[in-house]
Amino acid sequence: MLRRKALERLAAWKRGKTTQALLVDGARQVGKTTVIEEFGRTYYEHLVELNFIDNPEALSAVQKANTADDLFMAIAAFAQDELIPGKTLVFLDEVQACPDVVTMVKFLVQRYGQYDYVFSGSLLGTGLRGIRSVPVGFLDSFTMYPLDFEEYCMARSVSNQALEEVADAFRNRRQVNPAIHQRMTDLFHEYLIVGGMPAAVDAFVKTHNVQQLRLQQQSIVDQYRRDISQYADNLADARAIRRIFDLVPAELSQQNKRFRITQVSKGTRLSREEDRFLWLADAGVALPVYNVDEPRYPLMLSMNSRLFKLFLNDVGLLTCMCGMDVIRDLLNDRTDINYGALYENAIAQELKAHGFNLFYYKNNSIGELDFVIEYPHGYIRPIEVKSGKSYKRHSALTKALYTENFGIHKGTVLAETNTQCEGNIDYLPVYMVSQFRNE
Repeated sequence: MLRRKALERLAAWKRGKTTQALLVDGARQVGKTTVIEEFGRTYYEHLVELNFIDNPEALSAVQKANTADDLFMAIAAFAQDELIPGKTLVFLDEVQACPDVVTMVKFLVQRYGQYDYVFSGSLLGTGLRGIRSVPVGFLDSFTMYPLDFEEYCMARSVSNQALEEVADAFRNRRQVNPAIHQRMTDLFHEYLIVGGMPAAVDAFVKTHNVQQLRLQQQSIVDQYRRDISQYADNLADARAIRRIFDLVPAELSQQNKRFRITQVSKGTRLSREEDRFLWLADAGVALPVYNVDEPRYPLMLSMNSRLFKLFLNDVGLLTCMCGMDVIRDLLNDRTDINYGALYENAIAQELKAHGFNLFYYKNNSIGELDFVIEYPHGYIRPIEVKSGKSYKRHSALTKALYTENFGIHKGTVLAETNTQCEGNIDYLPVYMVSQFRNE
């Protein structure tokens, strides 16, 4: 069983909740159902689970419910375990197939509050849109992502002591123990191939067979393409969205990594095309990184919603879509290839999983900053990601640091190096992105 941080998030909800149910959403295949089932078995004597895709009869019964009594009766009718007050978790899975059940949660917990309720669903573009705020005060929620790098390290049997060594080195801006640094660097390179999709990680950990890994990853890619066909509003949208999804690897290999709308479909209104890009983001399949006009706090005020880079939700899927030759090159540690897109994709998904909004900055006179993040206490951190040995060449970062009105005091370069701090720039090993949430 893979160790997931989401399990502690679920446990914290149980400890602190009053009348709230919980909604866990996220892209397909990120492990929502498995974690909730483990939570139910660990913290409750009884687990009642209904899956609205696997059990169409239960779906039909729930859809006909007009009151909390009707809904609870439908749940009880299809329950495979006992409903014991105070000892039972009611888990309703794939609720995007029946979003109305979530909007009735207020009445359900008021009428039958002696049970705990967890809902889970795949985002799939529009299925759960708007539900997070309905009804106010009766629904907690969080989004699950693929395994982050620390979770991957735990799956690969990295000790807590080694992880703490990395955390302490980050806090004190000192070098990581050389042996641990090499181990973490090797694992990060491996993570670029495997990614964080639980099925793919599990297959690789058990077999170390790259062909089995690719079968799992390709299955997920194919599932995403089928979801687009099934859940997009119409055939034209489905074709355009699939086109965007398939183009992500090619676009990320370009120097500016930005899409041109004419490459997707000609003669389409800009607003229509934006909706198609956002469909992938809403489905959790892709991660948009938005341009800001200025890298100043708060970044949201200068965000340009029509200018963005698009990464996949999992770097392993990106590597799979790039083909077997890229995997062979990574395994052979080829140094003459630009892996920048893979590194940046891994950084984007790590930042997103840790709660950061994703922005970048580009200006003709200054250049481009790969990522710009902000912390709640009001300061900005520009980040450059370097996959090669020339990581101390970063003219855009240097110019941004010396642009007075930006108010940026320190910059970060994530690279193939152990920790080095020179003036107002921290050169950190690329795997230390997992520690940014702790600062």
